[in-house]
Amino acid sequence: MSLLDGKVVVISGGAGLLGRRFSLAVAQAGGLAVVADRDLDAARAVVGTIQADGGQAEAAPSDITDGDALDGLIADLHERHGRIDAVVNSAYPRNANYGRKLEEVTYADFCANTGLHLGGYFLVAQRFALYFRDQGGGAIVNLASIYGTLAPRFDIYAGTSMTMPVEYAAIKSAVIQLTRYFAQYFKADGVRVNALSPGGILDCQPQAFLDRYDAHCGGKGMLEAEDVAGALLFLLSDDARYVTGQNLIVDDGFSL
Repeated sequence: MSLLDGKVVVISGGAGLLGRRFSLAVAQAGGLAVVADRDLDAARAVVGTIQADGGQAEAAPSDITDGDALDGLIADLHERHGRIDAVVNSAYPRNANYGRKLEEVTYADFCANTGLHLGGYFLVAQRFALYFRDQGGGAIVNLASIYGTLAPRFDIYAGTSMTMPVEYAAIKSAVIQLTRYFAQYFKADGVRVNALSPGGILDCQPQAFLDRYDAHCGGKGMLEAEDVAGALLFLLSDDARYVTGQNLIVDDGFSL
């Protein structure tokens, strides 16, 4: 048997950099990957790739800031499949001003980005946890980050246009605590809630940045999306049936 045989797994942000790899990994492990994304055309493209690989997948429109839309997604999946086994909270919503340096971040933008990202993760976790409680079990994995666990290393961004956004640090640290809160709240209901904290993911960053980043790591350095997928599959699987409230870091030693 494969690790996720027969499981229905929703991947929020399933057409994103990590989300599309997570979706493929779920399907390759025997699950049905529900690629949920605001960009439905992109989600359908991911589904096409998965199906060409021999996996099971379907696309679904998803807005993690819309409770009614999430309720509709859950109801539709339940009606067609009879159950949902897990959800992966991996969307990355942000406004046009996201990513500015600290001095340039306005109060409005800070609140907007925190609300979109952290608020959206809360809403997904809330809606799916209530469904899982009624169902008698289910798993939630929230995508956090190493920068939810340690102070930024600003020196690795020197000489580039990049920074580690202050909103990101606030959001991802809060996601880890939100995970613990939900895990404790639903502990007696068979609902497992865990966080997955990747290190940096390759995405056309400048070589100077990559060299400085890699110097803090072991053998790999900056990760690729597939390097995180195995940890996700474990957290979704029955092998992790007694794992809840935890934050699993995958970063090739960057945070040590």
